[in-house]
Amino acid sequence: MGMHALGMNHVLALTGDPAKVGDHPGASSVYDVNSIGLIKTIKRLNEGFAANGRDLKDRTRFLIGCAFNPNSRNIDSQVRKLEDKLKAGAHFVMTQPIFDPALARVTFEKTRAFGVPILVGVMPLLNARNTEFLHNEVPGIVIPDSIRERMRGKEGPVGNSEGLAVARNLCDAVLEFFSGIYLITPLMRYDLTVELSRYVREKEAATRVKPSAR
Repeated sequence: MGMHALGMNHVLALTGDPAKVGDHPGASSVYDVNSIGLIKTIKRLNEGFAANGRDLKDRTRFLIGCAFNPNSRNIDSQVRKLEDKLKAGAHFVMTQPIFDPALARVTFEKTRAFGVPILVGVMPLLNARNTEFLHNEVPGIVIPDSIRERMRGKEGPVGNSEGLAVARNLCDAVLEFFSGIYLITPLMRYDLTVELSRYVREKEAATRVKPSAR
């Protein structure tokens, strides 16, 4: 309700990771609702009712987002979960970051029938250590052996440069099938996000069909 009052109309409904995998492992996890329950609650707010059914005398105007993890070993299971989220009222989808260009096509083929906007996550890798940490420690992220090998031993500016090259290839692969991506900034390195934004915009401008000369 506070978000609505402040004019924030886009919300991503997540179950979230267990507290024990975060930086406050002693915190207690609270699971009053999961992501589907949260989506249903927000949908009810859009209809003008609180979670307990009370008439709010007004309604919110949220665009409800949900998550999809194409990195799962059983992607069909994730597709079924996504279908449940969309049935519950989600309007758009945001994926976990992908690091395998081939996964862009797979994700498209598995989700194209839903007919909703899907934003695929792209996050530049910083260096070899960052690559291994993401692959081994962060739930929902899988980095292919080929990419890990490309990043192996690369630190500092060399690692940044290679990570950007990987991210550019991923942007190309995603935009071949999807209308949008979202860029994930690693560890406050906004300069890398700026560079990827510039790359995508320049590529879009270069490939835009020009009107015929008369």
